[in-house]
Amino acid sequence: MRCSGFTMFKAFFAGLFFCLSAVAAQAQDQFWVQIEARQTLSEATERARNYARSFDDVQGYYLGRGFYGIVLGPYSENLARAELSRLLSTRQIPSDSYLQNGRQFEQQFWPIGGGVAAPRGPSAEEAFAQEISALPQIPLTAPQETLREARTSERALSREAREELQKALRWAGFYNAAIDGSFGRGTRSAMESWQAANAQDPTGVLTARQRELLLQQYNAVLIDVGMELARDQAAGIQMQIPAAVVAFSEYQPPFAKFAGQNGLPQAQVLLISQRGDTGRLIGLYEVLQILDVIPPEGRRSLRGDSFEIEGIGDGLHTYATASLQDGEIKGFILVWPEGDDRRRARVLDVMQSSFTRLDGTLDPNLVPPGEDQAIDMVAGLAVRQPQLSRSGFYVANDGALITTTEAVESCERITFDRNTRAEVISTDLDLGVALLRPLDPLTPIDVASFQSAIPRLQDRVAVAGYPFNGVLNAPTLTFGALEDIRSLDGDDRIKRLSVDTKPSNAGGPVLDETGQVLGMLLPRIDSAQTLPADVQFSLDAAQIVAFLEAQGMAPNQGVAAQALTSVALSRKAANVTVLVSCW
Repeated sequence: MRCSGFTMFKAFFAGLFFCLSAVAAQAQDQFWVQIEARQTLSEATERARNYARSFDDVQGYYLGRGFYGIVLGPYSENLARAELSRLLSTRQIPSDSYLQNGRQFEQQFWPIGGGVAAPRGPSAEEAFAQEISALPQIPLTAPQETLREARTSERALSREAREELQKALRWAGFYNAAIDGSFGRGTRSAMESWQAANAQDPTGVLTARQRELLLQQYNAVLIDVGMELARDQAAGIQMQIPAAVVAFSEYQPPFAKFAGQNGLPQAQVLLISQRGDTGRLIGLYEVLQILDVIPPEGRRSLRGDSFEIEGIGDGLHTYATASLQDGEIKGFILVWPEGDDRRRARVLDVMQSSFTRLDGTLDPNLVPPGEDQAIDMVAGLAVRQPQLSRSGFYVANDGALITTTEAVESCERITFDRNTRAEVISTDLDLGVALLRPLDPLTPIDVASFQSAIPRLQDRVAVAGYPFNGVLNAPTLTFGALEDIRSLDGDDRIKRLSVDTKPSNAGGPVLDETGQVLGMLLPRIDSAQTLPADVQFSLDAAQIVAFLEAQGMAPNQGVAAQALTSVALSRKAANVTVLVSCW
């Protein structure tokens, strides 16, 4: 059966058409359970073949964007929902399976003969050609050229046009040098490689038709994501956004939020708009880096009146930027699925080049406070939380600190006070103590001074730490008493305290009334014998001093001093105590 017409895409590349197969057109009237998507035809075919051993209604369609979908169906909508629920509950299909209405379906590749010819195990070159040919095609209008004519037409190109070709070659994976509009050896080599991959004569000089085809490939992904101009008067920003995969959801100053849709729920666009100065710009830069939508690994750059953040990991690839002009901070964040680099790079390039400032910024009172407010949210966005938080305290002027080994077990990343990266220098599992040092230079306001004298039973003590996992932005003091200079089983390395603390206090310093360190609070260990809530234990200061000296350090030793007031003791504790987080 032949298709009788063309479907016009309404994005900004007018005149771009393509025709769906009759099989795919029929699929649009049905509902399906999509169970997988793969980026190569050969891999998708193999996965469909595996599923066909368990299901008798496996189908496979090209979905666009370089993805091949494996689905079950077709069904009515109600039956599709029931089947999805049944298969998920019995764990017969992947947990991220979902309903499809068939509107994205193009050519059918499974079962073999069900709409297109069966694959025969394509080579890498053939697979690449299949991926390109599956994209929407523009009728090539440029005339055929000889090599001499191609050189002549190339010389007539503007610098901008030459740079655009270099960008397209870089996007296609053939060019990795500077975008300078100069067609040197690197560009010529990239053109030759592109020609070979597209079954063209590899001359190293693109004809007008080849340039047209290359740019068609480069821009096809923009049609797929529906790049459209968005003008937000409230935020004072105008720019192109991928309107087919994100839609406006809400204002949460300083953000105007566009949430993911149409099979790409991870995608987000956030427009940034607020009044401010350099200090507020820096504050925004710091806050953004603790949000869940911005993974911690990636490039960071803060320069004067602007910043850029790139985060990659946990399934996301995020880019954020903002700049300060005339008392207004404006920018945007693009959140995209990790691994979809070609589309993401193309979308980001258009967003950056189209970003335009309009008058005004978001009114901070635009949205009244609601019941969903939380301290672990910033403008409705979740703050990234560590696996575990404990306390610690500085023992050297280079920022080295002591904490419990519990704080550093099985961590991909360790931080002081959420932002400062740290590394483990040494641990003593028997004592339960770990020595950490910041990766970047850090000078603490104060460091601990250890009390070497034997304390008196029932002396007043104070435990400094972060009892609520860092919810409070400063350490707190919890007062108690020294009950014994030995543990319950007589270990003289351990002191027994009467003080009611929280798990995240572990690793914090135990101070006497002069502000000197008597020991480090140990984690409470559950045992067969249930102890009262106020029974806690601390590692003796002498053990910590010996541990530090074994590392070649010279910890401060305390001297006789007068008792401090509660205010002075709190200040001392705040200067030496640190929140230690395991990520």
